Amino acid sequence: MARIPDAFIDDLLARTDIVEVINARVPLKRQGKEYSARCPFHDERSASFTVSPTKQFYHCFGCGAHGTAISFLMNYDRLEFLDAVDELARRAGMEIPRDNPQQRAPQSDSAPMYDALDAAARFFRRQLAASESARAYLDRRDVDAAVREQFAIGYAPDGFSALKDALGTDPRRVALLEKVGLLSKNDRGHSYDKFRDRIVFPIHDRRGRVIAFGGRVLGPEDSPKYLNSPETPLFHKGRELYGLWQVRQANQRIERLVVVEGYMDVVALFQHGVPQAVATLGTATTPDHAELLFRNAPDVYFCFDGDAAGRRAAEKAMASVLPRMRDGRQAFFLFLPDGEDPDTIVRNEGAAGFEARLQDATPLSTFFFDATGEGINLSTLDGKARLAERARPLLAQIPDGAFGDLMRQRLTELTGVGAAAAPPAPPPRPMRGGRGAPAPKRSLVRHAIALLLQKPALALELQPPYPFVALRQPGIDLLTEIIAVVSMRPDINSGMLLAHFDERAEAPALRKLASQTLPGDEASWREELLDAIHQLDLQVLRQRLEELQELQRNRTIDDAGKQELRTLYATLASR
Repeated sequence: MARIPDAFIDDLLARTDIVEVINARVPLKRQGKEYSARCPFHDERSASFTVSPTKQFYHCFGCGAHGTAISFLMNYDRLEFLDAVDELARRAGMEIPRDNPQQRAPQSDSAPMYDALDAAARFFRRQLAASESARAYLDRRDVDAAVREQFAIGYAPDGFSALKDALGTDPRRVALLEKVGLLSKNDRGHSYDKFRDRIVFPIHDRRGRVIAFGGRVLGPEDSPKYLNSPETPLFHKGRELYGLWQVRQANQRIERLVVVEGYMDVVALFQHGVPQAVATLGTATTPDHAELLFRNAPDVYFCFDGDAAGRRAAEKAMASVLPRMRDGRQAFFLFLPDGEDPDTIVRNEGAAGFEARLQDATPLSTFFFDATGEGINLSTLDGKARLAERARPLLAQIPDGAFGDLMRQRLTELTGVGAAAAPPAPPPRPMRGGRGAPAPKRSLVRHAIALLLQKPALALELQPPYPFVALRQPGIDLLTEIIAVVSMRPDINSGMLLAHFDERAEAPALRKLASQTLPGDEASWREELLDAIHQLDLQVLRQRLEELQELQRNRTIDDAGKQELRTLYATLASR
């Protein structure tokens, strides 16, 4: 994938008013220098969501949601990173560059492909209106006109060139239709329609554009039952979910997603009042699918057949989900009776019946130990050891948090592995004078980082060399990196700086520091930063002094060391 240069992102965010972007979606109220609202990412009664026009980031003190205008669009509009950047770039009248020259394709390269797919979708819908047999099929499946319109369902007529003849037969047009997967070639190199005599389901991307199609046969004797577009420059089945666009349009807030296997399952659930259904496109649940699911909803229900194939599919889904099970996310598995699918169940039992089945779905935690413990006798030590051996590598993929801790605790309960008691903590060392421990000193490193997060440009006041980088203290490497980032990107603001550390372990602590309101103004912050750096530089001298004193005590110091020691004594005495 082409990478967008950091300089462009900085320029884009500098030209974007985050207050304007968020206020268009979540009404904001002015509170002093900042704006506030009830958080759009979790339920709350009081406003804990703040937007800072000076720092150019948003932060929720309730759920911890935080980021720039880009991340807001990704989380609120549920866009991919590139789509969010494209949205802001269009608003700012900017053209997106690429670091990879081979992928620096102009927008016009993809526009004809989208146009061709849209034209095909319109053609298929006209053919549905003209085909009595296709409409009768949808009538038998209880798909009404509103749902047909909602999903833009169409019909591909029988014959080898109906679509080709309608959209153009000149060589360039044919090549374009082949590129987007609408035409196939026979052994003699002749092109023909890929979809023939099938109900056609357009597949939309997260911006509502048609990127591919799925086709279903009308008669049960025909095969294959389902046919999908091939992989194209616009369509990668392992990254897309059928129906996600419709779910986003039908739900102001998506509390859950129900993952099913077929197009008609999705359509039937919508038809009968369950508008949170999506389908993988003829493939197992991939890590990209799992990330997309949880980006759109905190709870995900996987709906599979109850046979061996369904269990295998569920285990593959579980493997993709585990590394994404951060706290607040839940996954469930619903296994259907033999011969049933979501379509038949919701038509026979209605939305209430299907909802009842979802309520009884198996939680991920239960399914995990059922699946990993299959065939194992836990009454024996060998069986317990085997379960621990199977489960541990999978549990190691779960992100740090309460869910991972509880899963490991459950493994210990089942096997006894890891249950050894921790050694008792040593008693606290008594303090001289019996007055207890002194109050901890303020961390100079932490304060310097907090100041730079408030006003990154302050780092430009610091001139190399930076003696403090030699300090062996927590946070020194982070402070050094922040100064280096600002030096390379002098126009960076607080939001951009935090975005630089988004995927890092330090991100939560940095967000907490950045959300604080420090007393004083920019002039006083400058003096505080210079003083903190000066104190850290002095600590480097004391650190070196201690090293030389240790050499002196061990009688391993040389003449150069002795001279350096005398110089350090004099330097520190003068300061």
